[in-house]
Amino acid sequence: MQLVACVIPAYDAARTLGSVIRGLRAAVPHVLTVVVNDGSRDDTDAAADRWADCPVHFSRNRGKGAALRAGFAAALRAGATQILTIDADGQHDPACAPRLLAALARADVVIGARERRGSAMPIHRRVSNAVSAAAVSACAGLRLADSQSGYRALQAGVLARVAPAGDRYEYETDFLIQAAREGFRIACVPVPTIYGAPSHFRELRDAARVVRTICRRLPFAMLAAASAPAK
Repeated sequence: MQLVACVIPAYDAARTLGSVIRGLRAAVPHVLTVVVNDGSRDDTDAAADRWADCPVHFSRNRGKGAALRAGFAAALRAGATQILTIDADGQHDPACAPRLLAALARADVVIGARERRGSAMPIHRRVSNAVSAAAVSACAGLRLADSQSGYRALQAGVLARVAPAGDRYEYETDFLIQAAREGFRIACVPVPTIYGAPSHFRELRDAARVVRTICRRLPFAMLAAASAPAK
């Protein structure tokens, strides 16, 4: 029997967390919700205790990667066989969750790929998202439409072989690269682009971490491509 868990990293998300979880439960009625309160300064701790099946609290802010790592561990302890991840700020539509889970019939990792062209995504984020997707695709050896989306689904078994580095946003980047190199099937499912609450992504510091992660991986990908026999 499949047990679906949804890991929700939450930082200063008291205002939106309840509606995200209500939307998830409407879309995936038996989902186990795991909320990791990442040292929030508002009332996210109380909201997590009220709404989540399994709340996890950090005493200080440790970063999205650390929150995902802790949430995955909690989901596995609960016996989850499939795991969703969704942001707590309301910028992912919970109604799309069944589409991501359905795609696990043909993939091990599914990315909710946001539409850039003609969307509400700010122009500078469109550019950075497109560039990072191209770079991560080169590292992973396959085309990824959106490498930065936090809306994902995965088979729990992936976590036994993928152990990304980093505690912040670079964790999600390294996750995709490692999963691809381990031979896991990765698929993309289109999801709406929603912008509302300000992102906690810090344009300079967090972008630099993502770039460093890509640069550490990219030379090996390029070497492999250069040495591959011509087709």
